[in-house]
Amino acid sequence: MFRLSINQLTTYRSTFEEDVFRCLRFGIGGMGVWRQKIDDYGLEKAGELLRESGIEVSNLLWAGGFTGSEGHSYRESLWDAARAIRMAGFLDCPVLVIYSGGRGGHTTRHARRLLTGGLAALIPVAEEEGVQLAVEPMHPRCAKDWTILTSLDDARELIDDLGHPQLKLVVDTYQLAEELDTPDRILACGDQIGIVHLADARGNISREQNRCPLGVGKVDFDSIFAALAQIGYQGYLDLELFGQDVEGMDYASLIASAQSMVQEWTPVTV
Repeated sequence: MFRLSINQLTTYRSTFEEDVFRCLRFGIGGMGVWRQKIDDYGLEKAGELLRESGIEVSNLLWAGGFTGSEGHSYRESLWDAARAIRMAGFLDCPVLVIYSGGRGGHTTRHARRLLTGGLAALIPVAEEEGVQLAVEPMHPRCAKDWTILTSLDDARELIDDLGHPQLKLVVDTYQLAEELDTPDRILACGDQIGIVHLADARGNISREQNRCPLGVGKVDFDSIFAALAQIGYQGYLDLELFGQDVEGMDYASLIASAQSMVQEWTPVTV
């Protein structure tokens, strides 16, 4: 059975504490945590609140930027990523989302070396903390400032090259909205999927990532969920909505709608 979690980017205007209480109100057992909210609230307090509430952290956003596109040096990015892994371990979070950083002034080959080198250096820390490092590919129109990985195939090739079980994939349904063979790609990923981010898209994918509520766009969730069920995916489906279409919406309505739709789809796909 699929489990829904609510990403804190979806509830951008809320505090960490409000996000936890909202999950409790709706009977949602998981939350995708944004590091900025942890820093604002305090790591120790956040961990205590999560343990008392019973809310699980489905994934932690984010670390990386190894290519320097965020304005940090390679060494600074590694230090920050190690800190994020420790944070995930403290929160009993199984998945840390990784963005490589944009290509910037590097050649594609050198940018890839920076990414693979960074991941290789972080794997021992991730093993120690029991945290999976999940790289997220993006559609080329979204990827420029975020990642050099522009397809699931790119990300899978990277994981295969490094050959370590601690490395996983993020499957983001918004990023795949224009793919005609998304279910087949998901089937090919198999147990490499660490977390699934849920969002719909009304039109063409844009750099601004204008996401819309589930079921009102063009993403074929029935086929995607069927593929996830076929490979035996047991992780969370993390609702990650942001952009003009959702920024003014009431969070309670947004979450209730997503919860209802996931519950409706689940019996069909298992």
